[in-house]
Amino acid sequence: MASETGRASLRIAVVGPAFPFKGGGAHHTTELAHRLSAAGHEVVIESWRAQYPGFLYPGQQTISEPEGDPFPGTRRRLDWRRPDGWWRTGRSLRDRDLVVLAVLSPVQVPSYLGILSGLRRNTPVVALCHNVLPHERKPYDVPLMKRLLRRVDGVLVHSEAQADLARGLTKRPVRVAEMPAHLPAAAKAAPPDGKVRRRLLFFGIVRPYKGLDVLLRALAAGPVSCGGTTPRTPRSGLDGVALTVAGEFWGGLDETRALIAELGLTDRVELRPGYVPAADVPGLFAAADALVLPYRTATASQNVWMAHEYGLPVIATDVGGFGEQVRDGEDGIVCAPDDVPALTRALERFYAPGEPERLRSGVRPVDHGPVWAAYLDVLTGAIRGAVRGP
Repeated sequence: MASETGRASLRIAVVGPAFPFKGGGAHHTTELAHRLSAAGHEVVIESWRAQYPGFLYPGQQTISEPEGDPFPGTRRRLDWRRPDGWWRTGRSLRDRDLVVLAVLSPVQVPSYLGILSGLRRNTPVVALCHNVLPHERKPYDVPLMKRLLRRVDGVLVHSEAQADLARGLTKRPVRVAEMPAHLPAAAKAAPPDGKVRRRLLFFGIVRPYKGLDVLLRALAAGPVSCGGTTPRTPRSGLDGVALTVAGEFWGGLDETRALIAELGLTDRVELRPGYVPAADVPGLFAAADALVLPYRTATASQNVWMAHEYGLPVIATDVGGFGEQVRDGEDGIVCAPDDVPALTRALERFYAPGEPERLRSGVRPVDHGPVWAAYLDVLTGAIRGAVRGP
């Protein structure tokens, strides 16, 4: 059977998280399945009953209501506690023309190796790596990823930097495709009213590599009070600029709260710990002048696209794909990573008279249809005719 793209239809299994699991990985798996199905392929998702033990994922793992349309062909048979089920899942996928393993963490590798052991040796398999290796690595991460990437037929990553990392772990073909948007469905924000609120937004899971501490120090470099005492003489345009931090704190709140108090930012920083439901996202973005992404490192992120969907400029460090997603001086500002003075200058530049309004006027949501078409072409085209080697 031919698909709407003119190519033969494939029987594809995508192995990865889906609802009731939350977050970008689950959104991507689900949107990928929908897009493959719309292109004429026969698709199933092999998802999880239980994905990680709690000590490996300290945040909230599941949600009660789906954020978007769940994929109807979703099976939830995998369980990290049941290795026998991994092999049985592999056996059930022996009729597939392509198996896609969505790799979010090396913790998934044992279960994926179990699935591979159940497949026929000539079943083509692609490892779709959101992160080839974690930002904060453990000693077992490299050996596990080497073992997985040497067992698959091909690897798909979302940046050239990730491709270089993958090529250091495997001789298998590594291909790069820009990660298209897979944003959670939510109510649209109200049209922007043009007001400058002097409030910034940090959004998403709080982990050390995301640089919240750098942002706090940059914000404190403006005129702030010192531990509740007399305010310093104003030195920058950051006077009165506030920050909302909305997301799960994996390491707890104590360290962040202590830093906020030390920097004298208690009255200017609002902490909203916990997972942010999709229905609450429009209000958060509507209340801010810009989204700030002060990451020390990055691979691919949806946050720039999300901000642009809500008409919000982005202030980001030049890591991962941010330097390409944000047009410096047009719809946001790009600065050096892990550099408090550089981020301070970026914030001051953003709040120069007339700049928030001008940068907001330059924001344009991206048409991700062509990006998805190219992504599916790389994913399905790269593996045609592949046979698993030794």
